[in-house]
Amino acid sequence: MNPPSSPPDAPPPSAPPPRGGPPRAVLIGAGAAVLVAVAAGAFLLGRGSSPGPSGPGASAPSGASSGTASNQGSILQALPPVPDKPQQMEVPTEPVRPAVWADVYAPGKVREALAGNAWVKDQLQKPLGKGFVGGWAAFLDTRGEEIGANFKGAVFDVMAGQLLAAPFRMVWFSGDTRTGTPAIIVPEPGNAAMAAFDSMNAVVRRNEMVAQSCPGGQGDDEVPSEGFKLERWLVAEQALWAARTSDRMVFGRHPAVVLQGLCEPHLDLEPPQGVDVELGFAPEPLGREAQLLTHVMGVANGIRLQFAVEGNRLVGRGISGPVADEPRMDSAPISDELLKLIPEETPVLLALQLKLPEQLDANTLKAYWSGKRFSGAVRTRQVAMVWTPRGNPELPTEVALLWGRPEDAAALGQLFSGPNKMVTATLCGHHVLASTPDVLARLRKACEGKGPNLLNAAGPVVQGLRAPGSVSFGVNTGRLLGMLMADGYWSQVTQSDSKKPQPRAAPPEIEAARRDLETLPFIGLRGTVDGNKLVPGGFGS
Repeated sequence: MNPPSSPPDAPPPSAPPPRGGPPRAVLIGAGAAVLVAVAAGAFLLGRGSSPGPSGPGASAPSGASSGTASNQGSILQALPPVPDKPQQMEVPTEPVRPAVWADVYAPGKVREALAGNAWVKDQLQKPLGKGFVGGWAAFLDTRGEEIGANFKGAVFDVMAGQLLAAPFRMVWFSGDTRTGTPAIIVPEPGNAAMAAFDSMNAVVRRNEMVAQSCPGGQGDDEVPSEGFKLERWLVAEQALWAARTSDRMVFGRHPAVVLQGLCEPHLDLEPPQGVDVELGFAPEPLGREAQLLTHVMGVANGIRLQFAVEGNRLVGRGISGPVADEPRMDSAPISDELLKLIPEETPVLLALQLKLPEQLDANTLKAYWSGKRFSGAVRTRQVAMVWTPRGNPELPTEVALLWGRPEDAAALGQLFSGPNKMVTATLCGHHVLASTPDVLARLRKACEGKGPNLLNAAGPVVQGLRAPGSVSFGVNTGRLLGMLMADGYWSQVTQSDSKKPQPRAAPPEIEAARRDLETLPFIGLRGTVDGNKLVPGGFGS
């Protein structure tokens, strides 16, 4: 069940009809925090201290065992031949734009941190890590000697140590033709990386396509006269598309995203001081929900979530970006009453100090959000959204809006009068709108002290939430990932054969993986309005 949309006569435009999931603006935030861990973890896919697969159940790369001359010959003979002529690519006609991206400014630093992280090394030897790596373990562990390449060591070492040694961007694109997988763009790879690319391409290329234009015609001025050449690499039955020009390299699982990466304007990946990884998103291609949220907050394009490497951990640095000339956010600590209302186990929290008109009716909000100078009285409202993402689309949406001024209840009832019925109550000095009775019951339990709330969280988390800020974003990564994994498992079990009796408990390896995930820390990011920008701040457990 989605939160109801805004009234149709109050700008910005209301969200489109419900699509069976939470607003994408909220998805961006939670997804971004998870993306940091996933994107950075990609540096260590399948790699322990040994050069090849290890541990129970691990298998050698397809057709390879000891790297002897006979094995090398069998691998090369098993690969399909390279076609004599490249295929012409059917270029998508729809223009697409970057929607969400992650900039990795210090790849080597991030990789070293993860290589030295005890939790990561431990998980790579367990079913959780092996399941995450999947079939890519054989791809990454295949050695140059086994495929007749002129490099020594594993493909992973070439990918992470040479091809992705320079700053790069991982980007997801918008549009109906998007494939759901990202493109990895290395804008300034350097001569060594180019040479490594050519070395890999010479032995693992199994197909080539040529694109004579960019999707939708955007960026056609950058297309070489002979077109863009996209290469399909095949190692250990896993395929990867790759391409390079004179000044960039692009990788992806699908040729369409690789082509879009080639057509993107020049990237200047200059890191802010003290930042090693940065995530950003563009509200417009993500839809009206994202546009609505950023418009209400009074922030412009360019909002970024920042992270840094400290020792062997990725830690939050904060939220940065431009704000409107007339800021619509104030700066204040999150009150103890609000912290008392939010269950400690809440996976995702977004808290705002919003400046809004004293009178919350459609006409007043229309004038306030019109972009013109507003002459009426304004009041700061403390607002929070708590969300429990679920890994099964059949489960109901679990989201609640916590409004710090109960006197606005009647006005909120008018504003949130869409088709999705919300359950409401006044708890801990806040007006609460919840998507389900169960969500409301959890909030009531936390408020009444019958269950742990955020005041019972780790000291650094409570301290960070109490610090003055304009927007605070917190992700309980352990709770979030543990629940998503468990939900995903049970949804697959149910779908596999609904006629069979279902097990009452998950297998031991699933429970062990969930417990391991739940040890991951709370990550907190904060942005505080200062003039026309957000000053970042980070905290966590």
